Amino acid sequence: MSGCKVIALLRKRDDLLREAFVDYYESRHAPLILASFPSIVAYRRNYSDFTDAFASAASPFDFDVVTEIHFADRAGYDDMLARHAQPAIAEAIAADEANFLDRARTRMFVVEPRESAVTREHEI
Repeated sequence: MSGCKVIALLRKRDDLLREAFVDYYESRHAPLILASFPSIVAYRRNYSDFTDAFASAASPFDFDVVTEIHFADRAGYDDMLARHAQPAIAEAIAADEANFLDRARTRMFVVEPRESAVTREHEI
């Protein structure tokens, strides 16, 4: 998918079980985001499972979900930022996030995706 892609690394509130976190995000927060930002063309949540994770000597994982937000172009992302700057939208989202996220740990950034074709000729 071309266009503009944003990644958000989000942490659940410590007092929530994983199942409650996922349920709230899927049933309440995701619909709010999609209703608030019509320029979003794809919205994916990737819930972390660190059971068999490899991190060597790196810092511990500090997020519970990797959220991908896709826009048709940079103007779509800019539209989301402008809408989020509107007090009513910002307040509604902040109030909802307080129900399930540790907002102080939220990180969001634009990425430039690259994709490699998978072929069997690359096998070792």
